[in-house]
Order: sequence, then structure tokens, then C-alpha cells
Amino acid sequence: MGSSPSSAPVYLPDTDHERVKIIVAGPFGIGKTTMIHTLSEIPSLHTEEVMTDAAACVDELTVADKKTTTVAIDFGRLTIAAGRIVLYLFGTPGQRRFKPLWSDYARGALGALVIVDTRRLADSFEIMDLIEESGLDYAVAVNQFPESPEYDEETLRIKLDVEDHTPVVICDARDWNSSLSALRALAAHLVSRAGVSL
Repeated sequence: MGSSPSSAPVYLPDTDHERVKIIVAGPFGIGKTTMIHTLSEIPSLHTEEVMTDAAACVDELTVADKKTTTVAIDFGRLTIAAGRIVLYLFGTPGQRRFKPLWSDYARGALGALVIVDTRRLADSFEIMDLIEESGLDYAVAVNQFPESPEYDEETLRIKLDVEDHTPVVICDARDWNSSLSALRALAAHLVSRAGVSL
């Protein structure tokens, strides 16, 4: 299901292919930019800006050593299924002040991958609510940080209040194979929810 990114230019396949928009969502400092950079087969686009003290009255800057933040969107592309499917990955800003833009980000998306951190699960609730309100199916990817407490899947489901059919997977946004596995879980979920047989 795809190959790891290389430095060579990657063009869209000449054969017929499906283009699919996927949202990569989650709160501030959760690993969305990192995952898109990790997965993208083309140079990924990031609208990162240096954070200043002026943001302290607007954002909850709770992530240690976080110096920049996405101010518009992250974008990457990944071709899978032997060139038959092209995934367009759109990373959304995680701060509350970008909520009015959410409907624009979600328009045309097939589904969403919600990245969470077990150190601050409550920070993910607002994003998950937005996704559910938009009608998107989603999977949850628990990004592993060195200091993050570990929970079993049942405990995570209870803490995040996700339905039984929603996939919950563990991943490392810095690792290509791990990030791809999270996308696979989302893809399988979307296929299942659509009632399509492969």
C-alpha cells in the first residue's frame, strides 16, 4: 500500500485513479505536521509560523519546546494501491480560533484520522466533536510520545468516548510504516462503513 517517500519527483499515475481527500486532525502540538511530512511522497506543504508571547492570550500553549504552529493548513500526497488511489492529506490547525474554517477543511473529505496524545486526551474532544458534526467517519491514532502513559484499547475507548466500530490504533507520527498503518486502519474503516467489498 504505497512506498516510502524518496527525494525523486513523484508524478500522478498515467492510469485511471481515484483521488481521495483525507483530513488529519487533532489538537495543537499533536503530530499532524510531522505525520504528513512523514507520509508525503512529494515535498509537503506546511504553513508554520513562529509562536510569540502574543498568542498566549488566544491559545493554550501547553506543549513544551513547541516553537512553531500551523496557521493555515498542511498538505501532502500519497499514492497507494499500485497507483489506483491517490490520497490528499490535509492537516488542520489544532487551535480553537481556527474553528470557523473547519467546514471548508472538511468539504469533500472522505474521512479523518484524528491524532491524540494520552497525556492530554481531553484536548481532542472538541476536534472529535467537529468531525462527528460534519458527518465524517474517522479513526483515532494515538501518537506515542516518550512521556505518554500507556492504556489498553478498551480504556482508551472509554476515555475518548468513541463507538465500538471506530478504529483506535497506536502509532509514531515520525515513522513511515507506523503512520501508514494508521492510514490503513482508516481506509479499512471507510470501506467497511461504505459497505464496499474488496
